[in-house]
Amino acid sequence: MMTKPEIAWSDFEKIDIRVGTIISVNDFEKARNPSYQLEIDFGDLGIKKSSAQITALYQKEDLIGKQILAVVNFPKKQIANFFSECLVLGVYGENKSEVTLLSPSLPVKNGLEVG
Repeated sequence: MMTKPEIAWSDFEKIDIRVGTIISVNDFEKARNPSYQLEIDFGDLGIKKSSAQITALYQKEDLIGKQILAVVNFPKKQIANFFSECLVLGVYGENKSEVTLLSPSLPVKNGLEVG
């Protein structure tokens, strides 16, 4: 497997990755691929919405209260009739349809920055 091109440290510093807790999950019926609509509490940054293709490994009820990592400084992205405000991070499985969410190994305060 090939790696992506090398970047400068200043490129990495532009990415704002934060910890948040999922507070609501709904089926996203208008999405092309099976997805959930998430609301995530990022503490002082507020609550942000995200569309996530994580239905293969996660049931809605298992996601409530789960802490995740997300990029919070992308512009809003419209997906069907929904505006995604952050990008939830995960690890792709072999066929990219199974995504394992990234999360802290211990509980931390919502909104803390990854570095």
